[in-house]
Amino acid sequence: MGNKVTRTDFEWSDEEEPHAKRRKEILNKYPQIKKLFGVDPTFKWKVLFLVVMQFFMMFVMKGQSWPVTILTAYFFGGVINHALMLAVHEIAHSAGFGYDKPMANRLLGMFANLPIGLPFSVAFKGYHLEHHRYQGKDGVDTDIPTEMEAKLFCTTFGKFIWVCLQPFFYTIRPLITYPKQPIKLEYVNTAIQLTFDALVIHYFGGRVFFYLVGGSIMAMGFHPVAGHFISEHYMFNQGFETYSYYGPLNWVTFNVGYHNEHHDFPYIPGSRLPEVRKIAPEYYNTIPAHHSWTKVIYNFIFDPAIGPYARIKRKEVKNVDHELKSLAQEKKTE
Repeated sequence: MGNKVTRTDFEWSDEEEPHAKRRKEILNKYPQIKKLFGVDPTFKWKVLFLVVMQFFMMFVMKGQSWPVTILTAYFFGGVINHALMLAVHEIAHSAGFGYDKPMANRLLGMFANLPIGLPFSVAFKGYHLEHHRYQGKDGVDTDIPTEMEAKLFCTTFGKFIWVCLQPFFYTIRPLITYPKQPIKLEYVNTAIQLTFDALVIHYFGGRVFFYLVGGSIMAMGFHPVAGHFISEHYMFNQGFETYSYYGPLNWVTFNVGYHNEHHDFPYIPGSRLPEVRKIAPEYYNTIPAHHSWTKVIYNFIFDPAIGPYARIKRKEVKNVDHELKSLAQEKKTE
């Protein structure tokens, strides 16, 4: 079963999450960063390209053997679908058309959702924005594993299984720890997605459907691109709760690796996050960062000091909504 993790509880903090304070300091020192706020006009075309590529691959994969289907889903299709998941993440921050066009963003998110096979675009936004606003908040930040996860997957082998099952935990955890009443657009998202899935099965068959959905699931589990799920907030260094990744996989994940920069400035599109680090290097080059998501997964599994408990949690957090809304309003008035 392997070594048992040495942590027996989460790291509890009574300090405010670090991003609001750092955001204020950086903006005071480098007000030109506000010019990076807004929409990357190429983003929606990148999303269109990725979706069309998966539509094309549905024709390519029709009639392929199961071994070819599985391998292609893991090494190619899953990577594209993971990129589309992170496109949905960008869209949750209104990166598609801006804050003044919420419905256009919603529709783009549902379009990006199609090849992924599992309806999540609309529901994701509400949970994710609260992850930003209440990072580490017990019972609110659903990015944090549950007590049961931490207790059950507390050995080397257990952590390996947990990594493989990440897509299921990310899907089920919010429904258990922080259930919400679905909004109408969630039903629309689900209806559109299930209709698309049925058409894929009818016209292309179960193997092509597996290429899409199976690729999505595999690329969220034991897969290099899924390393960001662990690298972003698991405490690899004592006292540090958010980590950036500066490696080549940022090219296929909309720069989600620039995670400190993203939490500091959630209104800056991923394509411009490297500019934040260039403008304010003294804030980002002096804190721990990752350079390999594969190494992150390896260390998470084999290092007994790291596991599902290696997260900073808060029972109470200061309300940072006002500052977030103020930044959004600044963007609207620019």
